Amino acid sequence: MRIKVLPPLVMLAFGLAMYFLAKFLPVGQFSFFGQDGLMWFLLGAAVLLMFLAIFQFRKAKTTSNPIDLTKTSALVMGGIFQYTRNPMYLAMLMLLLAWGLRLGNAFNTLLAAGFVYYMNHFQIRFEEGALEKQFGKPYRLYCKNTRRWF
Repeated sequence: MRIKVLPPLVMLAFGLAMYFLAKFLPVGQFSFFGQDGLMWFLLGAAVLLMFLAIFQFRKAKTTSNPIDLTKTSALVMGGIFQYTRNPMYLAMLMLLLAWGLRLGNAFNTLLAAGFVYYMNHFQIRFEEGALEKQFGKPYRLYCKNTRRWF
């Protein structure tokens, strides 16, 4: 299976679904003390995580393009990648959670969970298979020692 949809587009599609759910679902609205602060924290942490991941890829002189993994020239395991194998996808999830806080509908957490499911089954599995094929045992050890999300 080849991936044909860029992950940021998948995130945008889930974000759009979250907007329509919050706009048209008559139940599930919430508001709590610190909601805006938590939203801004998640947003800032997501941007930082994305920046760190891109920096690590550039430092290793390899691609961050998940569509064409044949251009992957190095296995990045240091920096932020020693804590999560998918910091860019984790950042996208954090952006969706921040968006969900902004929209204020509890049911948006279901769509954020749907994003995780989609990424695990239609994106990450493909990437993991390609990286294991290319890097073999070092990649398998990396997967054993580093969690997929966090």
